[in-house]
Amino acid sequence: MAIRVITEPTTEPVSLQEVKDHLRIIHDDEDTLIESYAKAARRYVEQVLCWRALITQELELVLDNFQSQFKLPRPPLQEITSIKYTDKDGTEHTVDADNYIVDTDSEPGRIVPAYNKSWPADTLEPVNAVRIRYKSGYGDSAEDVPQELKQAILILTAHFYEMREPVVVGQTVVNVPWTVEALSLPYRAWGGDLG
Repeated sequence: MAIRVITEPTTEPVSLQEVKDHLRIIHDDEDTLIESYAKAARRYVEQVLCWRALITQELELVLDNFQSQFKLPRPPLQEITSIKYTDKDGTEHTVDADNYIVDTDSEPGRIVPAYNKSWPADTLEPVNAVRIRYKSGYGDSAEDVPQELKQAILILTAHFYEMREPVVVGQTVVNVPWTVEALSLPYRAWGGDLG
């Protein structure tokens, strides 16, 4: 069982200028570095603190078999792109969208068989036979992301920028600022994440 990002977000929840304003930086010398810290901060908030997608991205959940229902990690779920499975002979099949219902209201979102329908009864490959591709995230732009999560990204980016080594001799060691967790945890998709 695994989850992976198929298509990264096309934008970040906070812009380079927002990060530079937060850091009080007026030069352009470290723009590439700052952008990499902001991207790392976004991924940390998504994958460690909240277990959710912030900006629209395509994900793939890989499982060994069909289940009565599929709960899809990293809400909010927007839509299902495809459900595919590989049979024992190595042939890939696509499940017709009329055979299942997508619940985008629940968190995490889920998929269940449609009324009077069931999942394919084919004998599947022993591992990684079912692949569900879907889009998740608050939306396509930074304006769609809750302000608290954007603030957490700004604070964490500043932490990465100012604390460039894992240990600073002569100072108290700080792993992740408590403020970042305080801003992010109300948005945590409880129930866990697979990746």
